[in-house]
Amino acid sequence: MRPQFSIITPSFRQLDWLKLCAASIADQTGATVEHIVQDAGTGPELEAWAAQQQALMLHVEKDRGMYDAVNRGLRRASGEILAYLNCDEQYLPGTLAAVAEYFRQHPEVDVVFGSVVVVDGAGRYTCTRAALPPLEYHTWVCTLAVFTAATFFRRRLLDEEKLFFSDDWRDVGDAAWVLELLRRKIRMGVLGQITTAFADTGDNMNMKPNALAEQVRLRESAPAWVQKFRPLWTMQHRLRRLVHGVYRPKPLSYSIYTHESPSARQTFDVAKPTFLWRGRF
Repeated sequence: MRPQFSIITPSFRQLDWLKLCAASIADQTGATVEHIVQDAGTGPELEAWAAQQQALMLHVEKDRGMYDAVNRGLRRASGEILAYLNCDEQYLPGTLAAVAEYFRQHPEVDVVFGSVVVVDGAGRYTCTRAALPPLEYHTWVCTLAVFTAATFFRRRLLDEEKLFFSDDWRDVGDAAWVLELLRRKIRMGVLGQITTAFADTGDNMNMKPNALAEQVRLRESAPAWVQKFRPLWTMQHRLRRLVHGVYRPKPLSYSIYTHESPSARQTFDVAKPTFLWRGRF
C-alpha cells in the first residue's frame, strides 16, 4: 500500500542530528510515512543504527551534493506527498496529519508551505519565521522567504512536471526550485501553522562562502532591471509581512528531540517570541 508521505533526508556524517530528525518523523500520527535516508558514506555506525529503525530506508551511495542526494531519494519515493528534511531539522507533533488534511481540503494546490521555529543547537528558541507565498522577483534577487524544511508537494510535480532540484547548485538549489515553481505557475498555499524546527547550529551550509557566492550568482542571473529594483522587492516583502502580522508572532510552545533528550520530545514554552533572527537578518 502506497504511503501518504515520503520524506527524504540527505545525510553525511551527521548521525547525532539524524537520530533526532528520524525520531521526529517516526512518531508522527494520523498519516502513513516512509523515511528515505540518502547517505553519502558516513560509515558502519550509521548503517548499524539504521538497521534497527523500522520505518527508515537507508541508501548509501556517493552523490554530487545535497540536491543530487535529494533527487535520488525522490526517485525512490512512493508517497503521494513529498518533502525533504535535513538532518538538523525536525517536524513538530501532528505536522504530517495537518499537511495531509490541507491537501485534502485544497485539491487545486500542489505545494504548501508551513512556518518554522528556529532553535539553537540545544533546542532553545531563537525566533519564529512565518511563511508567506513567495514572489518571483523577491526570490530571484533578495532571499528565499520560505523554508524547504517546511515545504510539502504532491508527487504530480515529479511525475508530470519533472520538477526535481537542480544539482548545478550546491547551496541555493532551493531558491532555484521555488523560482521554477513560480515560472510554471504551480499553485501554492500556506498552511498557517508552525510545522518544523530548524536548528541554527552555526555550521549551516547557507552561511558558508559557497552559499553566499551562489546567492550572488543567482541574483545576477536576473534581468538588469529586476536587479536594479531590488530595494523595491525588499520593501514589498516587508509590507506583506507587516500586513500578515509576521512582525507580531504569538506566544508558542513547541516539542522537539534534543541531544539532551534524544528519546522523548522536550517542550519549550515561549512567552515573548520574536521574528528577529539575530546574526542572520
